[in-house]
Amino acid sequence: MKKTLLLSLVFGLGASLSVAEPQKPNVIVIMADDLGYGDLSCYGTKSFETPYIDQLANEGVRFTSGYCSASTCTPTRWSFLTGTYAFREKNTGIAAPSSPFRVNHETTCIADMFKTAGYSTAVIGKWHLGLGGEEGPDWNGELKPGPLEIGFDTCFLLPTTNDRVPQVYVKDHRVLNLDPSDPLWVGSKAPSPEHPTGINQRETLKMDWTHGHNATIHNGISRIGFYTGGHKARFRDEDLADKWVEQSVEFIDENKDGPFFLFFASHDLHVPRIPHERFQGATDLGYRADAIVQLDWCVGELMKALDDRGIAENTMIVFCSDNGPVMDDGYADEALEKLGDHKAGGGFTGGKYSVYEGGTRTPFITRWKGAIEPGVSDEVVCTIDLYASLASLTGTALEDDAARDSMDVMGALLGKAGAKGRNELVQQDNGARGNFGFRQGDWKLQVHAQGKARNVVVEKLLETTAVAKIQLFNLAEDPVEKNDLAESNVKKAEEMKARLDKIIADGRSR
Repeated sequence: MKKTLLLSLVFGLGASLSVAEPQKPNVIVIMADDLGYGDLSCYGTKSFETPYIDQLANEGVRFTSGYCSASTCTPTRWSFLTGTYAFREKNTGIAAPSSPFRVNHETTCIADMFKTAGYSTAVIGKWHLGLGGEEGPDWNGELKPGPLEIGFDTCFLLPTTNDRVPQVYVKDHRVLNLDPSDPLWVGSKAPSPEHPTGINQRETLKMDWTHGHNATIHNGISRIGFYTGGHKARFRDEDLADKWVEQSVEFIDENKDGPFFLFFASHDLHVPRIPHERFQGATDLGYRADAIVQLDWCVGELMKALDDRGIAENTMIVFCSDNGPVMDDGYADEALEKLGDHKAGGGFTGGKYSVYEGGTRTPFITRWKGAIEPGVSDEVVCTIDLYASLASLTGTALEDDAARDSMDVMGALLGKAGAKGRNELVQQDNGARGNFGFRQGDWKLQVHAQGKARNVVVEKLLETTAVAKIQLFNLAEDPVEKNDLAESNVKKAEEMKARLDKIIADGRSR
């Protein structure tokens, strides 16, 4: 059972130089999906404009060494919620359509911490952490355990990720608008040979598949997995962003007297990339870039909602991404053909699925009007650190067995002069290959257990590259990780490998 969290009214200044007194601003964490370091105009792209996120950066702190903890979505989201590296737990790789709930509901999570601090809490958007007990979700009944069992008061979800079935909304514990006379069935095998799929009815697709995404067709797009029924509950892909904004503004309205915590989990850039019609053609780079412009609009709408209600000065916004970029991720959406000279990864090597910098170094911005001095920071911060840092901000003590790898870097997140971020950070891929990145100061160790790395070149997703099992880079001199120093600096590589092994073996680093 969860232990009762205690409010700590006095806490010392740690290495992070966190704030001296507990404060309780509203907190909105906006987590983009598959957004690369170079995908925003405030991070250097000239291919298109992202004015609202640029405004967020101009009014806050833009981090040049901001990270997610993994290069795929499920483990990063798991680590954000639990404050613990996902590789420490089994079954934290990419969740299948009918995956059981991936978070032990007896684990104290970030939403639990906010509840203890007196916050109203919500998660709106992409979930992709499973629902239900060991046998998976009961799509026609109560979908529990789920977000409400780990501290969220309410949720409005895309239950999996949109290239996986089913295409329905989940409101709290149930599928929204589900007609009992048309039950929803979800499975891993086709229910009949005639079931419409991207293989047997490929000519009907409005967006073709390139690999893997060729099972059940919905809205002219074939997906991973099979489902039938639930027709009144199904959504249109093009409407997802509008729905997330609508539900978020409703939650803000209901809790504008605060304090509240909102986890806004975007899906825009993740395949299948189908932005709303008003954003289609917004750029010259195809639907992927159009989806970034749509994401920027979402951020602008949330900022406008705060301004209109007079609570922007009492709201801290954290903008981040769950992993780096990918181009062809299963659909023929012209992301590659129209890429031009746009560098989604900002020039870093690798992207989604890899432990190179392009896989985990992503846009990271904090804004809190009146509390954060605008600027640019090169301190190392990570999505996994939001748990401990926000607990510090609100004066909420952490249980000893909670947030095992989350560090209090609130001073850095607030842009405090002299405040330090992390000195060490472990990065992982999806978890199945035993690949790790380990940053220690300016040094970066890579471990590839099988001597293979995926998506080293972000434009070539299916390419697996043979690499040395141990690689060492100096990011200050070689941020693109091209000059492997493992053989010329054996002692440093061995020291870092020993330290990484200890962090993994210890079961915690906080």
